[in-house]
Amino acid sequence: PAVAQNNITSDEALALLMQGNDRFVQQKHERPNQTTIRIAEVAEHQSPFAAILGCADSRVPAEIIFDRGIGDLFIGRVAGNIATDEEIGSLEYGTLVLGAKVIMVLGHERCGAVKAAMLGDEVPGQIGSVIEAIAPAVTEYQGQQGDPVATEAATKSNIKYQMEQLMAS
Repeated sequence: PAVAQNNITSDEALALLMQGNDRFVQQKHERPNQTTIRIAEVAEHQSPFAAILGCADSRVPAEIIFDRGIGDLFIGRVAGNIATDEEIGSLEYGTLVLGAKVIMVLGHERCGAVKAAMLGDEVPGQIGSVIEAIAPAVTEYQGQQGDPVATEAATKSNIKYQMEQLMAS
């Protein structure tokens, strides 16, 4: 069982994320826990209330889009928000050891990794390992990467697939 490092439930943690995202969308940022005082508060110990598996895309910084601060979120970022063994292990640590109460898989529009998996072409270097981790989720959308409806559906399919990988942990 998770070590309760904070006194909120998973429903409350999810509500905090969604409230912060609503503030971000409405441009009513509160920017909680973003002071030098907060840095000192969490210097010795962290107790994030939520964990996020997000994409490494520079346009999707979780602390900003959920209007949160230092020590609030335990975040794993990797292209395509893929649930690799290392990411799963990190999220297990964030929940089981640090006490985060909810894990969110955060996909986004115009994800280059999802589009590349939809394209299905060979790619250089280790990029192929990212594409391979997404491919099972998007096989029915291959060749449709120019279609916005198919791309959105493939992104959602990838989120669900990565959630399944996490839930198998």
